[in-house]
Amino acid sequence: MSASTVRARPLAALIAVVAWSGVALQLYLSLRLTDAMGMSAVQGLAIYLGYFTVLTNMLVGVAMTLSLVVPSSAWGRFFAQPVAVGWITASIAFVGMAYFVLLRHVWNPQGLQRLADVVMHYVVPMLAVIYSVIALKHVPWRWTAPLWWSLYPVGYFVYVLVRGVFMGRYPYHFIDVSQLGYALVLRNAVMLWAAFLGLSYVLMLLWRRLG
Repeated sequence: MSASTVRARPLAALIAVVAWSGVALQLYLSLRLTDAMGMSAVQGLAIYLGYFTVLTNMLVGVAMTLSLVVPSSAWGRFFAQPVAVGWITASIAFVGMAYFVLLRHVWNPQGLQRLADVVMHYVVPMLAVIYSVIALKHVPWRWTAPLWWSLYPVGYFVYVLVRGVFMGRYPYHFIDVSQLGYALVLRNAVMLWAAFLGLSYVLMLLWRRLG
C-alpha cells in the first residue's frame, strides 16, 4: 500500500459508510415499492440488482471495506492497487455523469428516495474522485488502462440484455430493447462506452496534473 493510499484511509472509511448507507436505503425503498406493486421480495431484489448505479455503489463499498478491514488479504491488496482505484473511480464517476446528463430530468424523487439518489449519484462519486486524487499521486499510467476498465460497463450491458430476455424489463429507458430495438440500443451503448472512455482519460489527466 502506497503512502498516498495510507493518507487517504480516513476518507476511504467515510466513503465505505456513505456507499453502504446509500445502497441499504435504496434496497429498503425498492423492496417497499415492489411490495406495494404486489411483487415478491425476490422479484424486488432482482429488479434492484439490475441498476448500474446500485452495482457500482456496492463495488465502491466492497473495495473500500476490504482495503481497510483486510488490507493484507488478496482482495484487500487488489483493491488498494492504483489500477483498481482508477477503475472504480472511473466507474462511479460515470454513474454521476450519466445520471446528471440522462436521468435527472426523467423523474423528480422526493423524501427518502431523493436522499438515496443524491447519495448514490453525487455524494459517493464526488468523494471517490477526491479519494483518487489523494491515492493516485505519481502513478505512471498506460493509455490502455481505460480500455480494460471499460470491460465493466460492457459486461453490465451484456448482463442487462440477457436478464431482459428472461425478465421482460430493462432498468434504463435508453437500453430498453422492448421499446427501442437492438440496433438503437446498441448505438446508445457504443455512445455510452465512448463517454466512459472519455471520462476515464479526463480523470487520468487530472491525476497526472495534481500528482
